[in-house]
Amino acid sequence: MSISFQTNYAALVAENNLNINNNFQTSTIEALTSGYRINNSSDDAAGLAVANQYQASINELTQGVLNGNAGVAALQIADGGLSNITTILDRLQTLASESASTTFTGNRANINVEYQQLVSQITQQADNIGLGAGGSLNVNNEVYVGGGNTSANSQVQVDLSGAINQVDANGLGLANTSVLGGGTELTGGGGNTVRLDAPGALFLSAAATQTFTFNLNNGGAATSVTATVTGTAGGINQSQVLTQLNNQLSPYGITAAVGSDGQINFGGTTAFTVSTATADAVDEIATNGTTAVNNGVYSVAGAAAYTGKAETLTFQNAQGTATVNLTAADTLASALGKINAQTAPLGIYAVENAAGTGISIQSVNNFSASTTAAGGTFGGIGAQPTSAPTASATATGNALAAITAITAAISQLGNVQSRVGAGENVLNYAINLANSQITNFSSAESGIKDANIAQEASNLTKAQVIQQASVAALAQANSTPQALLKLLQ
Repeated sequence: MSISFQTNYAALVAENNLNINNNFQTSTIEALTSGYRINNSSDDAAGLAVANQYQASINELTQGVLNGNAGVAALQIADGGLSNITTILDRLQTLASESASTTFTGNRANINVEYQQLVSQITQQADNIGLGAGGSLNVNNEVYVGGGNTSANSQVQVDLSGAINQVDANGLGLANTSVLGGGTELTGGGGNTVRLDAPGALFLSAAATQTFTFNLNNGGAATSVTATVTGTAGGINQSQVLTQLNNQLSPYGITAAVGSDGQINFGGTTAFTVSTATADAVDEIATNGTTAVNNGVYSVAGAAAYTGKAETLTFQNAQGTATVNLTAADTLASALGKINAQTAPLGIYAVENAAGTGISIQSVNNFSASTTAAGGTFGGIGAQPTSAPTASATATGNALAAITAITAAISQLGNVQSRVGAGENVLNYAINLANSQITNFSSAESGIKDANIAQEASNLTKAQVIQQASVAALAQANSTPQALLKLLQ
């Protein structure tokens, strides 16, 4: 290469290298001062794209952890409320047990005041924790935590939906319970008009008899029992009437008593219907031909006369669901047998109606019933109306029914507590995984995006030395044309 005044190639090379070194030094200083290896897309476009994905996942998971902790907090609030409702149920059990004793000599109405207040308090507390009907937690709760390979896997579901997770008085089957005295009176067939409480009144004189036919549940099977009251020549009094009836009915969990209106009534938690007949219409115990369905329990009335039909019956309560398939060949007896075989484990029983021609479905706990065909067991198609217990249905009948209902409520509440506790655990596991993913994603992002400070410090020293050398070399290169002037001397 020739030497000339016009082009100083050495100076151009030195200048170019000086610029390159200055850029290298600037990049190094930028990495050191920002802490990042990638400060611009040009630094590592592919690496920046991957790092941004990691950062998006970290942001998602960070919010997911907050969501999960909020979900755990909500469930913990509900858990505390459920424990408090358990305490209330314990008190209700005590009150009902006190009223259920026939030797109780106090005022059941006074006990019932506290009982009803506590039942109302259950509903209030259930609403406060979001597990009343339509409450904020009485749904399929979905908490987005993130970190999953699909949207579904990124969510944690805590299903507290439906009546089975409803812990207010209605959901627990306590809304219509009572510890008042009462019983089921004979209102069907024209209604009973006979009072047994008239002073000195005697019944069934001339050794007349009157029968009470009970279609009832006995050991999970439908059966018929006839209780016969036999008079004497001079007649029998109220106490003797009740003694005869109770001696025959007590093995079946049914109690006969006289209500506040002086009429005979029957109580207890056994599923039953009753009708009465007598040939003595002068001093009968109850009006001849009158009937009743136990209104101390929940019930669904079937068709007045059963007709064999190909149909599917569905029964449901807090304990589960039972499905019964009937055919056109089924008789009343075979239909009762098929129904009870499936529903008895749920505490739902089928008995003949008072006329002995149809079916009455009864249970101490709230339940639903439906059919897929018209003209069969229930007459109509679809869901059937459920009659709730009345407050008037023996002295201990309401209390006994309440004890059964409270026992079922305690079991149902325990199931809800299990679901809430399991939900807390599942959320905590999801939160732990999310935190682990945040740590690992952060580490992966750091490996791509963060600056290696030791390496960058070394590069800075290198850049500074090369810069000084470049400046010195450029000064030498710039002095080379000066030497050519000596050739002209």
